[in-house]
Amino acid sequence: MKRIWNQLRLILPILVGTAIYAFGLHYFIIPNQLMEGGLTGIAVLLNYAAGWKLSVTTLALNIPLFLLGWRALGKFQMLYTVIGTVSLSLFLALMEYFIHEGWLVPFHSTNDHMLAALYAGVTLGAGLGIVFRFGGTTGGIDIIARILTRWRSLSMGQVILAFDTVIIGISILYISLEKVLYTLVVVFVASKMIDFLQEGAYAAKAFSIITDHGQQLATTITHELERGVTLMPAKGAFSGEQKEIVYCVVGRAENRRLKSIIRNIDPRAFIVINDVHDVLGEGFKEE
Repeated sequence: MKRIWNQLRLILPILVGTAIYAFGLHYFIIPNQLMEGGLTGIAVLLNYAAGWKLSVTTLALNIPLFLLGWRALGKFQMLYTVIGTVSLSLFLALMEYFIHEGWLVPFHSTNDHMLAALYAGVTLGAGLGIVFRFGGTTGGIDIIARILTRWRSLSMGQVILAFDTVIIGISILYISLEKVLYTLVVVFVASKMIDFLQEGAYAAKAFSIITDHGQQLATTITHELERGVTLMPAKGAFSGEQKEIVYCVVGRAENRRLKSIIRNIDPRAFIVINDVHDVLGEGFKEE
C-alpha cells in the first residue's frame, strides 16, 4: 500500500498539471489563434489548417516517439512521459466535449489580446511546471531532445528552442504576425511560471554574515527567530584577522527583523543575502 501511495503521489500531480495545460490550450490559445511550441504546437497548427482535433492529433503524433523513446531511453524514463501525454490527450478530449456541449465557453478576446496572452502563459506554464516538478513530461519534443543529447553534443534547451522556433515560424502561414508576437509573450510568461514552480513556490532568504560576534549573533537568532544557525570559521585575506561566518535561512517576513538583530549586535558586520527558492527541513516545509 505504501508503494502504491508513493506512486500516486507522483502521478496525481501530473494529472492535475496536464488538466490545467489542456484547459489553457482550449480556453485561451485556440479561441484567440495563438500558438504553442513543441509537438503540441504542430497539433495546434493542424487544428488551424485542417480543423483536426487537438486530442487525437497530439496522441497520434506522440505514438511513434513513444516507440522510439522506449528503445532509446528505457522503460522507466518513458513511463511518466506516457502517463503525461496520454492524460493530456484525455483532458483535451474532455475540454472539447465540454465546449461542444456548451458547458465551457472559451475566452475570446476582441480588443485586448495581451490579456489572453498573459493568462495563456500563466495557465500553460502552471500546468507544465507541475508536470515537470513531479518528473513527468507531455512527450513530443522532450523525447527527441533527450535522444539527440545522447547522440550529439547538444543541450535539451538548444534542441527544444530550435524546434519551437521552426514551429512558431511556420505558424505565420496560418496566423497573423501580430498573433505570432503575442505568442512570444505566451512563451516568455510560461517559461517564467515553469521556473517558479520548478524552483519552488516558497521563497526564503539565506544570510551569510561575516562578523566578530558570531556566537552572540547565533544565540540571539536562535532565541528570537527560532531559526537554525551554522557557524563557520573564516580568516580575512588582507587583515589576517580571525572571524566567523554565520549562515542562516529565514522566511521573507523575517528578513527585516534579522537585519535589525545583526545591526544591533555588530554594526560593522558584512552581510550577503541570497534568494532561496525551495527550503526543506525543520522550521520550513517537509517533503
